[in-house]
Amino acid sequence: MSSSDEDSTTYIQRYFIDPQMLNTFVNFVEEEEEETEAESSRMPRAPRRYIARNHADAASRLYNHYFAPEPVFLADYFRRRFRMPKEMFIRIVRDIQTFGAIQPLPPHFQYFHNPPFDVAGAPTLNIFQKCTSAVCQLVYGASADQLDEYLEMGRQTSYDALNNFCKCIVQLYHDEYMRKPTQEDVNRLTAKHLEVHGFPGMLGSVDCMHWPWRNCPTTRQGQYTRGDKRHPTIMLEVVASYDLWIWNAYFGPAGSNNDINVLNESDLFDQLLEDKAHVVNFNGEQFTKGYYLVDGIYPEWSTLVKSFKCPMDPKTLKFKRYQEAARKDVERAFGVLQGRFHILT
Repeated sequence: MSSSDEDSTTYIQRYFIDPQMLNTFVNFVEEEEEETEAESSRMPRAPRRYIARNHADAASRLYNHYFAPEPVFLADYFRRRFRMPKEMFIRIVRDIQTFGAIQPLPPHFQYFHNPPFDVAGAPTLNIFQKCTSAVCQLVYGASADQLDEYLEMGRQTSYDALNNFCKCIVQLYHDEYMRKPTQEDVNRLTAKHLEVHGFPGMLGSVDCMHWPWRNCPTTRQGQYTRGDKRHPTIMLEVVASYDLWIWNAYFGPAGSNNDINVLNESDLFDQLLEDKAHVVNFNGEQFTKGYYLVDGIYPEWSTLVKSFKCPMDPKTLKFKRYQEAARKDVERAFGVLQGRFHILT
């Protein structure tokens, strides 16, 4: 045997664990585990905490405060606290309660269709309590159990209400509100803009505004604060029609942005670039794209119609007057948003 083999054998013998020693160690560990389990089984377990919540009183209190024929708090209080008119809230509740387009019902709708009493005969939370909890969490950024004393809802129940409420909203209103215009919408918009403003082929007006971000995290305030604003804001780009329908909205990226930066980042012209834009018919001809009214900061694109900076003749002066008057659609939309924001806050 060579010297290297002898060294290897010596190394193995030195670090080889004796089987009897290994069994002794295993038995020792097992005995320690058994003793620990025995001690833990003898220790009294802390009982699960149970809080007796009176769901019936909470439901009656909520009804008397806001939904009774003569409520304690009138409509202006409801709008300020729920951040929406009472009619809108009741419509959402009714749509969730009466939804039956899909059978069997999805789990998030079943969550709101619970019977008035549970298997033990105790009153359950009704749909108004669950929707109120979800809306308050959304509009205030409140913790799940912040309204526990008022609505008698625990933290996990409030989490479930919020999660299922958001899923119901998306499924109920996605096809009507959260979408791009269809060909029927394009035909209606162009016809109405021709009738109201005299602009054939007009899809809407585009503009941006600084939307205040009051709950901006401290770590991001430097990215979203401009010197002329002195508080965090987000650039909001919208396309609004004559009836204030905002069918495209985009919140711009962080940084010091203007309308051009946000336009380059938004998805407004994605369908046009992919040759999926709807056709527009006006003046007896068919075009592959419509156009939008904008102000002077926007680039010189064929889909963007700006007014003349310095009109020199009656024709350009008249066009400037009509273009700026028609572009007030988006300004009115911003005014409505800002007005509601100031009223609610």
